[in-house]
Amino acid sequence: MKLLIVTQKVDINDDVLGFFHQWILEFAKHFEFVTVIALSVGEYDLPENVKVLSLGKEKSRSKIKYIFNFYRYIWNERKNYDTVFVHMNTEYIILGGVWWKIIGKKVFLWYNHTYGTISARISGLITNITFHTSPFAFTAKFKNATKMPAGIDINRFKRYEDVKKVSNSILYIGRISPVKHVDVLLKAVRILDSKGIKLVLDIYGSAPERDKKYYERLQEDFKDIKDKRIVNFRGSIPNYKSAEVFNAHEISVNLTPEGNFDKTVLESMACETLTLVSSPAFESILTSEFLFEECNSDSLANKIENIFNISSDQKYIYGADMRSKIISEHDLTKLAKKIATLSN
Repeated sequence: MKLLIVTQKVDINDDVLGFFHQWILEFAKHFEFVTVIALSVGEYDLPENVKVLSLGKEKSRSKIKYIFNFYRYIWNERKNYDTVFVHMNTEYIILGGVWWKIIGKKVFLWYNHTYGTISARISGLITNITFHTSPFAFTAKFKNATKMPAGIDINRFKRYEDVKKVSNSILYIGRISPVKHVDVLLKAVRILDSKGIKLVLDIYGSAPERDKKYYERLQEDFKDIKDKRIVNFRGSIPNYKSAEVFNAHEISVNLTPEGNFDKTVLESMACETLTLVSSPAFESILTSEFLFEECNSDSLANKIENIFNISSDQKYIYGADMRSKIISEHDLTKLAKKIATLSN
């Protein structure tokens, strides 16, 4: 079987979408040939049975040019794919879905957002199967919905025995935006510091242009704990480097809203880093010790303090249990095999 993937970006160095490079590598093991069409293409290192085509965003071409290239590619490459896998961007289903169905291609859509659009609704009617990873996903209620593993590379995201975890260390990794509630975490850290608890928080990530004022406000509002070197803003890093960062910290915190099934949480768990979340989407794989009330800094501070106080042996047991759940339910190899099976 041959696969066409349509995605937003192929770039091994991207801090948010770099993980998809590893997905392509894994899909290439299960398909005879893989063609990838991406809106933007950066650096990649893929096997000979993978062909990567760019719609041209990295060259600042117009949207009309993107659409022209899209139609040109799906026509020219039509004999090189049997199945189409569109990752998150429903507009490609709107543009090409009906034609793909007419010429006998299977069409799969991966859509895991909590909220949907008219485009997502229409896409759900066109696709053969719509994939999601969480029951809170907008597409989970579709008639053609199928729950899938989240696709975590467990060979990369694992416990590194040669990396020592810093005592009482906390990690935030992700976009710095109001929706991510980084301010709630900073308030929790300030609460812990006021109790005389020694700790450090490392924040990895950057703010998109629209959220620069939010980032600047965080710098100003929490200058007290920043100046004490309790909080460090580390900037963004490529996804492939995040496993080592997870390994260097005892706790990672994710504050995305109710229903969100953030992949970063699963990567953290795979590294056996104790992972705190507020989204109830994780209630099936995390126990109450690791769930805090959304947007509640006191609740988060209490959970962090409780984890700091448990024994090293218990921390190890919790971490190992988290990794076992990721291996069992969200392994990337299982995802690729499942898509290959559904393509036959």
